Amino acid sequence: MLKVVRTSKFRHVFGQALKADQCYDDIRISQMTWDSNFCSVNPKFVAMIVDASGGGAFMVLPLSKTGRIDMSYPTVCGHTGPVLDIEFCPHNDNIIASGSEDCSVMIWEIPDSGLTTSLTDPVVKLDGHSKRVGILSWHPTAHNVLMSAGCDNVVILWNVARGEAVVRIDSVHTDMIYSACWNRDGSRILTSCKDKTMRVLDPRKGTVLIEKEKPHEGSRPIRAVFVADGKILSTGFSRMSERQVALWDPNNFKEPLTLQELDTSSGVLLPFYDPDTGVVYLCGKGDSSIRYFEVTDEAPYVHYLSMYSSKESQKGMGYMPKRGLEVNKCEIARFYKLHERKCEPIVMTVPRKSDLFQEDLYPDTVGPEPSAEADEWFQGKDAPPILISLKDGFATTTKAKEFKVHKSLLKTTTASAGSQQDNSGEVQSLRKEVKDLKAALEELTKRVSELESKN
Repeated sequence: MLKVVRTSKFRHVFGQALKADQCYDDIRISQMTWDSNFCSVNPKFVAMIVDASGGGAFMVLPLSKTGRIDMSYPTVCGHTGPVLDIEFCPHNDNIIASGSEDCSVMIWEIPDSGLTTSLTDPVVKLDGHSKRVGILSWHPTAHNVLMSAGCDNVVILWNVARGEAVVRIDSVHTDMIYSACWNRDGSRILTSCKDKTMRVLDPRKGTVLIEKEKPHEGSRPIRAVFVADGKILSTGFSRMSERQVALWDPNNFKEPLTLQELDTSSGVLLPFYDPDTGVVYLCGKGDSSIRYFEVTDEAPYVHYLSMYSSKESQKGMGYMPKRGLEVNKCEIARFYKLHERKCEPIVMTVPRKSDLFQEDLYPDTVGPEPSAEADEWFQGKDAPPILISLKDGFATTTKAKEFKVHKSLLKTTTASAGSQQDNSGEVQSLRKEVKDLKAALEELTKRVSELESKN
């Protein structure tokens, strides 16, 4: 007997949009033509880049705050130019980074209950790019390490706790960087660039380990992510502008393991890879569908599973970390799809009759605990992610308390950060430092008195 159909437990995964009362309505999503997700989510909050007059803003809502959002709802609006990318810190659900056209990266702390007034002062401001910053990515295992990539063709690795740029990769990319991401333990960076080259870099040395020219023949943007066993999945366009998805083995970069043509749409495909299930989701900017594939070790390696389709196109997409899913409903992924005026959660489910915990669908997954501190990592320590079981659902640990300590340390140590850039006058930088220290001191005093009044 010939085996006609490949067996896979994800063959019948189906996507379903949540009901209208579980959506976030009346939000003016940003009109910027930039190919980032425009949305970031974690088990506490959903954040979306919104239209703002005179600068850039994004909105952070507690997950439970569904329904119509009031026009006057507070936003995070400290940037002087449109916000291009936002990302929540994987190790602290209250910390979010934003990159903007004003060339800066800002780190914000969101109160547990959400915002009550608009936030204009970041915890840290990171200055180092000379053009707009369009890509942000937190290190998956090291605490307080952030990667930013700008239109100045530079990748910077920041130690956020000290507010300083530790590694600056500025001689590798000859053109605009389309995507930059980490591998699972953060020991490698993968970038794709307008010069039609895909590169794997050593993040600490900033050197190119391997590169592949023209992974896709077309001239439109290429996206690439690491998948299992160090393989690389890329999305791009053929010479005839057909969208393609390809899988590469970095040990043999000459030919792709597989290259499939999908359709002739013009939207850039954003790949979201789930290492626990081996499923990759492709969401096109401007598409109204999410395609999903299973990546395995057997040819043709990338197996088409199915497609979720809806009537309205997506302006952006947020992807919930595994620990934010409802495991008793066999939910294996949840997306937050941005429309022009709302955000709609879409749930991917494996149909199972039992509502007991399904061991095979939920292997131990990455938890919120970092496995290295920023200083250790920059000195050369690589550590695999610390895994947690989802058997009883994920409960937030008391970790957040310890972050408060980091935060106060952060505020005092970042005082000198901004001034390091400006060497034109020693006096000027010292003045700035004093001013920053005063501000930090005021902030801390205010905080102490707030805490005292509470107790």
